[in-house]
Amino acid sequence: MLERKNVYGVVLAGGVGARMGNVEKPKQFMEVGKKPVIVHVLEKFAVHPGFDKVLVLSPKPWIRYTEDLIRKFIPRKECVEVLEGGTTRNETIMNAIRHLERQGLLDEETVIVTHDSVRPFVTHRILEENIQAAKQFGACDTVIPATDTIVQSISHEVISAIPDRSMMYQGQTPQSFKARKLQQVYESLSEQEKEILTDACKIFVMKGEEVRLVQGEVYNIKITYPYDLKVAESLISNER
Repeated sequence: MLERKNVYGVVLAGGVGARMGNVEKPKQFMEVGKKPVIVHVLEKFAVHPGFDKVLVLSPKPWIRYTEDLIRKFIPRKECVEVLEGGTTRNETIMNAIRHLERQGLLDEETVIVTHDSVRPFVTHRILEENIQAAKQFGACDTVIPATDTIVQSISHEVISAIPDRSMMYQGQTPQSFKARKLQQVYESLSEQEKEILTDACKIFVMKGEEVRLVQGEVYNIKITYPYDLKVAESLISNER
């Protein structure tokens, strides 16, 4: 029997891609490099030796479609399981944690590595450093240093502040956590806080919990707009 690592990949595929425009399917299922975007993500997760299993959280109408893609493209399909996502990002993560709990797989040391299904260029290094940082510190976020000046505007009309760029970072994913701790912190929120705090790392920060930084990559882009698909095609062509 294989030794249990107590680490689970959680691929967040619950979005419908409204900012992509009027498209017939969610953006994670759109093709780049002749494969759906989500397949590029799952290929990275499925071959990483650090995971016991990879959980994919999908919109309910797209669960069967997601399972079909896994059967078609992922060699180690037995290590990937599709679940229904929640109504929000954090509820989707909680669905994954509750699933582990029901399976008797959740304890104080269980780690989840949560990742956007539309960031197809995550690397082995980023995944490995997330696993190690979450095990050691309890929570981590993947970031890159901000290269542009960040301008804050509370009114959305005039500048409120221009923070020191040397202290600014751009958040990516994965975001990784000790799962039971995340569950406890999330369940301590009021309903109003749950509506406001849409980012899991922000929940930790607002509750005074430490979140470590993991160095990301500039090319670990999130496919959000049609332009991003063109960038992704170019990156995949360069990989080849």
